[in-house]
Amino acid sequence: QVQLVESGGGLVQPGGSLRLSCAASGRIFGIRAMGWYRQAPGKQRELVATITSGGITNYVDSVKVRFIISRDNIRQTVYLQMNSLKPEDTAVYYCNADIRTSIDYAFQTFWGQGTQVIVSS
Repeated sequence: QVQLVESGGGLVQPGGSLRLSCAASGRIFGIRAMGWYRQAPGKQRELVATITSGGITNYVDSVKVRFIISRDNIRQTVYLQMNSLKPEDTAVYYCNADIRTSIDYAFQTFWGQGTQVIVSS
């Protein structure tokens, strides 16, 4: 079984920074794209950033310049460095990853359980 475990959320003042981590574990044969999504109260889940296995990144316009996604392929971990945080960044942040559990199986998308980020003074 594959698990994605997020950490690093919390309460931060506007203008502050947080670093989220998401570690994949279990029966993993390969990992393709990894990403971060978020869901604010009363809103749909939205893409924040993605990164391919080769390091190509993509960001939603609202976080460009402020957020940086990175990954450590050895540790099977994806990170989200969030700077200059705003109250509108408040949400539950979820990581996901396209993982193949065996050479015989296709890639599947797995999700973490989410970590809360609150930006407030």
